[in-house]
Amino acid sequence: MKFVVQRVNHANVKVDGNVIGKIGKGFLVFIGVSNEDTKEIADKYIKKLIGLRIFDDENGKTNLALKDVGGELLLVSQFTLYADCSHGNRPSFVNAGKPDLANELYEYIIAECKKQVDVVETGEFGADMKVELENDGPFTIVLEL
Repeated sequence: MKFVVQRVNHANVKVDGNVIGKIGKGFLVFIGVSNEDTKEIADKYIKKLIGLRIFDDENGKTNLALKDVGGELLLVSQFTLYADCSHGNRPSFVNAGKPDLANELYEYIIAECKKQVDVVETGEFGADMKVELENDGPFTIVLEL
């Protein structure tokens, strides 16, 4: 599993020109799933994501977590996080999770995050999406546990 977490001032995702998910201050999270991933692995990623202290406190130190700032989540499935570019110039995606498993785990992650975060928006699994964001910092973290 891989999460690419971007601290944002705002972000949205569109399908066919229509906004289907939109957040203010919080995290835009691109989620990649492999065939080896499980709900137990997802739980570890969710715990780390929710606990990340990457918002500034009153002293300008990155010391506050999502809940501390009333942050929101935009979760977007992205199989291309498993691109293998080691041979040639055309990426291979053989390491990406099969669609049924990937979608099941993506939906699981969404449901679990909704238990802990007030605002959780999403993309659409398997759709051609357009994502807009204002990265705050910029601050981007790749989670690979």
